[in-house]
Amino acid sequence: MAAKKRHQNQNSNANTETSNSTRKKTTKRNDSKGERGKSGDLLYKLFIAALAISVGYMHRNHVYGMFERDKHFSHLSNLERELSFRTEMGLYFSYFKTIIEAPTFLDGLNEIMYDNITEYPDTINVLKRFNLYPEVALGIGYRWYDAVMTSLNKPTKMCWTVNRGEGMSPVQSCEGLGEPSYFYVEAVFLLNGLMMSVFFLFGVYLSGSVYGGILTVASFFYNHGECTRVQWTPPLRESFAYPFLILEMFLVTHTLRTKKPSYLHSIGIALAVVSFMLPWQFAQFALMTQGVAVFCTYVLGYIGSHKVKVIVTGLLTGLLVSYLLLFGNEMLLTSFFLSSLISIIVIVSLEPFLNILKFRIIIWAVQGILLLLGTLGIKYLISKALNVTDDEHIGDIFRSKFSDFNNFHTMLYTCAPEFDFLAAETYWKLLKTILLPSVMVVVIVVAVKLLRLEYNVWRQTSTEEGEEGDDIVLEGEHRSKPHAEYVYHLFQLAAFTLMAVIIMRLKLFWTPHLCLMTSLLASRKLFGWIGGKEKHYAVVTVLLACMTIEGVQNITHQWSIMGEYSNYPLEELVEWIKVQTPKKAVFAGAMPTMATIKLCTGRPIVNHPHYEDAGLRARTMKVYSMFSKKPLSEVKQNLLDLKIDFVILENSWCLRKQKEGCGMAEIWDIEDPENRHETVQACTKLRDRPEPHFSRVFRNDVYDVLKISKW
Repeated sequence: MAAKKRHQNQNSNANTETSNSTRKKTTKRNDSKGERGKSGDLLYKLFIAALAISVGYMHRNHVYGMFERDKHFSHLSNLERELSFRTEMGLYFSYFKTIIEAPTFLDGLNEIMYDNITEYPDTINVLKRFNLYPEVALGIGYRWYDAVMTSLNKPTKMCWTVNRGEGMSPVQSCEGLGEPSYFYVEAVFLLNGLMMSVFFLFGVYLSGSVYGGILTVASFFYNHGECTRVQWTPPLRESFAYPFLILEMFLVTHTLRTKKPSYLHSIGIALAVVSFMLPWQFAQFALMTQGVAVFCTYVLGYIGSHKVKVIVTGLLTGLLVSYLLLFGNEMLLTSFFLSSLISIIVIVSLEPFLNILKFRIIIWAVQGILLLLGTLGIKYLISKALNVTDDEHIGDIFRSKFSDFNNFHTMLYTCAPEFDFLAAETYWKLLKTILLPSVMVVVIVVAVKLLRLEYNVWRQTSTEEGEEGDDIVLEGEHRSKPHAEYVYHLFQLAAFTLMAVIIMRLKLFWTPHLCLMTSLLASRKLFGWIGGKEKHYAVVTVLLACMTIEGVQNITHQWSIMGEYSNYPLEELVEWIKVQTPKKAVFAGAMPTMATIKLCTGRPIVNHPHYEDAGLRARTMKVYSMFSKKPLSEVKQNLLDLKIDFVILENSWCLRKQKEGCGMAEIWDIEDPENRHETVQACTKLRDRPEPHFSRVFRNDVYDVLKISKW
């Protein structure tokens, strides 16, 4: 019996050894599979990174190529390149020029922080007012590049003489990064190339598939003219700022997808917010819609209070840091963005008290009312406390959109095509590339999935049958549902759509977001019902092929735009001013031209295209009295009040009429009813017979320069 037991024990030990040996072999095999898995994962990530770099490089070349073909930029003289930066672009570039031409960087910085040229005779901090950090950064970069290349005795540009023909004098043209305008636009195009790389990665991350990134980028290229205007207007603020909004939304999406985000996520969001806000005064409005979209996601129960606090902390920190770096720009404190963030923080803190109401619809209604009243009320109180009226024109613009309210300033905005309602042509273009239908399919599928989830929650079911990733999870004491990132992007898309419909210029937020949403067509979570991966991605490939038919035509059309910048009347005017007027002579005129005069001649001006300041709007209204029906004596007095020496009269501005009711005379009839009965505008009198109040000192086919009589 004992021998039998020993035999059994030996067999048992042998079995155990065999089992252990098997486990060791299995472990080795699993380790081998893990190593192969890690290796494959690394190769996949390298593949994704290579694709991201490739699409970024393609986009940089794409926008630069269009810019070059449109203006023949490489063969323009330095003056012609500066003249091509019209309106706000010339104003921004002038400060880059100031920084690089100053004896030292600090001297240049001091010049733009204590500037009495832009709004003579006032001294203003243009770094505070005009969001000029891109020019400061590029100024540092250019001076550093020039110093390094000089020390290495390396050439930075190549110059030659260009014969322009048609009786125009030959000019010298230089090409290379040592040429300031080249350095400037190259930096813009490089940044927007990086933006496309991030955009691709965003599409991959949101969809969980490389096909999602390809759809995002392809949609952007196929609808390029509706997504961006960087290829035509590189110095505009959006060219520097928008890439950082893409990065910031990527970080917010990652935070929403992370189960337990930490306040390190807030830091990342804050840094992206600062990078977005410093270059562009309009950034606050886009970020306000984001705060509201995240709040709506919270209200519907897809995220808990912790995630809201993490994201809002990042937004609020970024806003406050931007306020400090912009030297206390009061418009940030009086913005709807700040007041909405404060309201959201208060409402989220009231969560335990609001839950007493039990009924979800009542809670939603209370939270919505608190957000609306809090945002409006806090903004009103801060504006009154600080006595800031610079952003009043924004409310006036929206009033004019939906009522018969109009004044001089709103008409200058709303008469411009970019501030009109979204054109029907835009919808047609997006339909032809199948972008709008594709996004509609995504929205419907996401909505159906979320409604099914809501139904299961209502039935107190923790998961949707047959689907993964739909577990209800706990965040602190709050039960949240999955797919928060989808809900957020639906709300964000809705906000951008509303903005674009009201103001056409804002389609530059909407159309790229449509492109991003197409990435979800490649999401297995959303479209796994189509079938296996092969079938699903085959359908995506067919869709992409259909998009390509119209998309390639759009790209070909953009490539076919050929031109060569030339504006001899303006060039003649600038050259005359540089030679024939004192360096301290003060000029006034149409806002776009004033930016050019400051950039190309360095003469003091009293008004300019950056129209977001109440004082500047009042100045411009006085200058534009020359387009009214006021007596010339009153026009003269308005100009003398501004200490002006010369006024530049453009015939086109006297006669311009972009659409019905938008002629300068019609705009002035709203503000100046006592002179409405007059039949001849002051500008017509100034053009035909300016004496005795003015004397004509220069004239060509487009411009008249009038000297103001000082008596």
